Amino acid sequence: MTIADWPILSLIVFSPLAGAAVLLAMPKQRARMLRVTAIIATLLPLALSLWLYADFDASHVGDSYEEYTTWVSIPLDQAALGGGAESYKLHLDYRLGIDGLSLPLVLLATVITAMAALASVTIRKRWKAYYIWLLILECGMLGVFLARDLFLFFIFFEITLVPMLFLIGIWGQFNREKAAIRFLIYNGLGSAITLIVFVILVMTAGFSIGDSSGGAVFSYSGSYGTILANLGDPQAVVNQVAAGNVNPFYLSGTMETVLFVLLLVAFGIKLPIFPFHSWMLSVHREAPAPVVMIHSGILLKMGAYGLIRFGFFLFPDQAERFAPALAVLGLINLLYGAVIAYRQQELRSMLAYSSLSHMGIVLLGLASLHVIGMQGAVFQLVSHGLISALLFLIIGSFYERTGTSRIDELGGLAKVAPFMAGAMLAGGLASLGLPGLSGFVGELLALLGLFDTHKIIVSIALLGIILTAAYVLRAVMGTTFGELPAKYAGMKDARFIEALPIVVLLAFVLLLGIYPSFLTELMKHSFDPLLHHINMRVGG
Repeated sequence: MTIADWPILSLIVFSPLAGAAVLLAMPKQRARMLRVTAIIATLLPLALSLWLYADFDASHVGDSYEEYTTWVSIPLDQAALGGGAESYKLHLDYRLGIDGLSLPLVLLATVITAMAALASVTIRKRWKAYYIWLLILECGMLGVFLARDLFLFFIFFEITLVPMLFLIGIWGQFNREKAAIRFLIYNGLGSAITLIVFVILVMTAGFSIGDSSGGAVFSYSGSYGTILANLGDPQAVVNQVAAGNVNPFYLSGTMETVLFVLLLVAFGIKLPIFPFHSWMLSVHREAPAPVVMIHSGILLKMGAYGLIRFGFFLFPDQAERFAPALAVLGLINLLYGAVIAYRQQELRSMLAYSSLSHMGIVLLGLASLHVIGMQGAVFQLVSHGLISALLFLIIGSFYERTGTSRIDELGGLAKVAPFMAGAMLAGGLASLGLPGLSGFVGELLALLGLFDTHKIIVSIALLGIILTAAYVLRAVMGTTFGELPAKYAGMKDARFIEALPIVVLLAFVLLLGIYPSFLTELMKHSFDPLLHHINMRVGG
């Protein structure tokens, strides 16, 4: 039996949900059994995604695997729409697909979630509820990366909000409720904007004509493929309309620009793009370490993914027009985040601003509209996800032992915890872009792709790279070297359950640094048709 004989995408998405259902039936007093079951439930989608990677045909244009069925079909008022068709319908479809853009992020999500489940040994209360919410969150994240229907994407996107609200609000630090509310408000605003854009797209570019025994059937749906084709070839829609004697709504050039800007704002909140970043800082400070691993490592990447998938793919002309502005925003993210990170004494705050800075590299790569830069942007998403998850895991372990994560209250931890100190140094070197580690590859490709068109911006961006080295080395040296405070003399190094995810994350960081083709080969043929389409639209 081959992978094609399995509904592999649905299994990846819903296997965590099946694990949550099993946990729901288990007694809450069996903490050890709950943990083991939850970890197994996260390892299953990881194994399936690796199987998918091994069988993935990188030379295939578009989605290599697809799953589709009609979910809901709603009749529309024919008199209100006009025309001579037999019927009008609104389709809500269950449609999944995976290509070279989705697969790297699916792998990232499954790896980090499994490692976060292992690292959740630090959770001390309500284990059953915690793991159930964690698995529901993973289901939503995987659905976001695999959905090929706008409404389905939105549903999965919303699913991620509720678990995060509870994971922050119940298991976070002292100001957890405030951080959870800010998370919900900002992300809820982004979701509302996204829904407005999606409804407009469905009722305009989601238009298609089918045949039935009684005549033509006019349909509106959230099918990503239909909307992409209609926006890419408006004349085809005009011809369909002329043949069917119907007058659907159209998107003018001005309206397309408005929708692109709205998507930039909606997904820019999630990414985040300055100045929509303040909510992210409180989450990084207040959420428990395993949850921040997922938030920084995966959830922020959903914003970049949505911007690429729905902003750049659907509106290539507007993406080209706004590319210089995106480059400037990326530069602001990079420099502002690096400068503020350097001033932080609190390690979690430093990593929060570091995430903001590294997302600037992603924006610079996207603004290049070049295959190398776009690959660099996605590579940076995966690389930063692994590195930030690693560093938050280590800092969380230090916090559990010392009760603080302030640089000026730590020091000399390499003497009592050499393994964790060494891993922190390796993660820091990856973050600052040391050759041979994954951070170097993403930054190099993103800046190299932008260099031909924005040499000055790239030159200024190098200052941000230097600042990154400064704040990373300051934090690592201040935490692990120097004089060890007497009260930490008896501190223990990492337990096996903590060391295992550290080793796994470090292994992936090293793998991508030494063998970047592990990811770039997946993306190469996925971005080529996109960039060809952009060049055709803009006359490039």
